[in-house]
Amino acid sequence: MSKQQRGLGKGLGALLGDADLSQIRKPVEYVHKSVVSTETDTERGTADIMLIPIEMIEPNPFQPRMSFDNEALEELADSIRSLGLIQPVTVRRKSQDRYQIISGERRFRACRMAGMTEIPAYIRDANDQGMLEMAIVENIQREDLDPIEVAMSYERLIDECHLTQEQMALRVGKKRASVTNYLRLLKLPAKVQHDLKVGLLSVGHAKVLLSIEDPNMQEQLCDLVIKGGLSVRQLEEKVRKLIRPEQEEAPVQELPEHWCRVLDVMGKYFENNISLKRSSNGKGSMTIHFSSDEEVRKFLKILEDSEL
Repeated sequence: MSKQQRGLGKGLGALLGDADLSQIRKPVEYVHKSVVSTETDTERGTADIMLIPIEMIEPNPFQPRMSFDNEALEELADSIRSLGLIQPVTVRRKSQDRYQIISGERRFRACRMAGMTEIPAYIRDANDQGMLEMAIVENIQREDLDPIEVAMSYERLIDECHLTQEQMALRVGKKRASVTNYLRLLKLPAKVQHDLKVGLLSVGHAKVLLSIEDPNMQEQLCDLVIKGGLSVRQLEEKVRKLIRPEQEEAPVQELPEHWCRVLDVMGKYFENNISLKRSSNGKGSMTIHFSSDEEVRKFLKILEDSEL
């Protein structure tokens, strides 16, 4: 079933025209990262991205997902051929020349379908959680990280170090609202993440695009920014003219601190698959995405045990 575009439509197409951005967008390359091989044993950190020959990587036998949608994998493989792998996988080293996937098996399978011979990955060499957390936090403090790398580092602290957003904000010395806004960047389509990563798009532009739900619209507006060299203010104006009137009356705002706390608390029970929207007048909505009935039952039991 084809997705129906909402809100933005022919008006945006007319503004964008028949722009060809193929000469602007280039696949993401990790050009300064060492390639892991059996011939060298170079020093490598748990926070660094390394390029690993794909034949050295094996799937995780404890992978909870048993089936993968072939059509979705093909679409991801096409994106990887065009843009490269935006978000590296995470692996653990089993031996000098063998690695096992911790997270990112879907991306790993799509990379094989795309014909990649090397894949960017984070390597978990040690089981010391404190050392891993320290390495990731130290990596975040670097000045040469792009916004997507910062967002991925935050996500690793949540997923691999089991930190809440509040704990993570304290570790990295940032406000929780700032952490939340960075994590939201990972919800953007791969094409938009690519343009943000390589500097074709700013974080300010990305925040405006996050006010729109439709990924196709986000991509088209991203193209419009690149083609027309639009400033953040100009993009905001374009969006105001193109979105529906009811959206214009209640523009999406950055979440205040107490809203971020709701995301933090509720997100622990739904693997952070929860989103909040708030307009300038204080009205908003909360959306929870769950993967199974069991996940909801566990959350209900926690509520009942807490006598809320």
